[in-house]
Amino acid sequence: MGVEWEDDVWFQIVEEEMKTQLESKTSDVIVYQIFGFEDKTLPYSMTIIDTPGYGDTRGIKHDLNIMERLFYLFRSEDGVHEINAVGLVMKSSENRLNDRLRYILDSVVSLFGKDMEKNIVALITYSNGRKPKDSLQALEAAEIKCARNEKNQSVHFLFDNCQNEDRTEDAEDLEHANKISMKGMNQFTNFLVKTEPQRLETTVNVLNERIRLTACIQNLQDRIELIDLKQTEIQQIQDGLKKYEREMKNNEEFTIEVDEVYKDKERINGEMWGLVFYEGATCCTVCEENCHYPGCTLAWKPEHCEVMKDGRCTSCTGKCPVSDHVKENWKYVNKTRKAQKTLEDVKGKYEMNKEETEKQESLLESLQKEKETLEENKTPLLDEAYHHVVKLEENALNVVSLSTYVHLDFLIEELEKKKDTEKVSHLKQMKSRKSEGFQAAAKYMYNAI
Repeated sequence: MGVEWEDDVWFQIVEEEMKTQLESKTSDVIVYQIFGFEDKTLPYSMTIIDTPGYGDTRGIKHDLNIMERLFYLFRSEDGVHEINAVGLVMKSSENRLNDRLRYILDSVVSLFGKDMEKNIVALITYSNGRKPKDSLQALEAAEIKCARNEKNQSVHFLFDNCQNEDRTEDAEDLEHANKISMKGMNQFTNFLVKTEPQRLETTVNVLNERIRLTACIQNLQDRIELIDLKQTEIQQIQDGLKKYEREMKNNEEFTIEVDEVYKDKERINGEMWGLVFYEGATCCTVCEENCHYPGCTLAWKPEHCEVMKDGRCTSCTGKCPVSDHVKENWKYVNKTRKAQKTLEDVKGKYEMNKEETEKQESLLESLQKEKETLEENKTPLLDEAYHHVVKLEENALNVVSLSTYVHLDFLIEELEKKKDTEKVSHLKQMKSRKSEGFQAAAKYMYNAI
């Protein structure tokens, strides 16, 4: 910002030594606004968005929270609506992306729409001023999508920030490092001037689809678990009725022990942080389902949650109105309990027509039909999740992030049970494109945990 080597001064962003709880919770997305220098040291004001907590040891859930915060920043009225550049920071000595850096770069690129590719650049640190062959080859090998120059190389800028070091020794070397950094900064600011900024509509759609896909899969897993538990309960009843076939014909009294399925509420570690973040679960009280959990951290009320659209939920079974939802520090869980069922209990629950179903065969047929109906109910749930993946494929620069990679495994497994070969083949192709990269990313996250 206009500081020369001869000025013998270096400005740094400094952190407060004593942070409040709120500041420490929210320090993972920081927005710096630099203005008042226009037409003096720079021809423009500048907004810098930093995500220093991305890819640390807190895991994927934490990174999903960062994604959610960026989503709110990009879509809010007083937020950020266009971006000139996305900077991927890496050392010049990187001849191979380690697992952590591979995860971070790939995950960050996955946040943006396809129109952002020409605005993504590499910021190479610890540079000696020469062409960073190693780091450029590492970017190529990792297939990180970014802007290209006339030589079809990744657009990059060199830096060696040593300006805050004591100059009583190595002054000549430090001045050389300063020249490298100033040259890199001048080239970078020229890039910002010449490159058309990208509006963030597509990126907001990508972030929204990722959040909704995650919520949809989590809700889907709960619902499929419930279906499987109900099917097990019905199977136990069927087995019991066959066992007491003679007693049933004679209308004799007998009981069957089954694992009865029911819904319960379970407390979660949700809390209000100051006046900003409220981590909890958005739940439908009619369907008794978790519509958005985990990941719902920035919505004050259910109507602010990302899974709501046009006043209704996009996640729960009944697509219920917002008014049927709550956001609290509990979630719904599927549980079973041992229960004794009499013949009358079973008839009362599963018989639709008393005369028709007095026979043993009719009752068993009714139970079998109920099982088949439950199995059929899985299909539209899987189709909905698959639709979110297709929408990402249309708009996202990287369709598959590590979190999506986990979802693909689940979808593939469930669709294979349905023998939906077309969808399975499509998802496997998507997954195979990123197999090596995500093995490295998954390895990093596993080791971090």
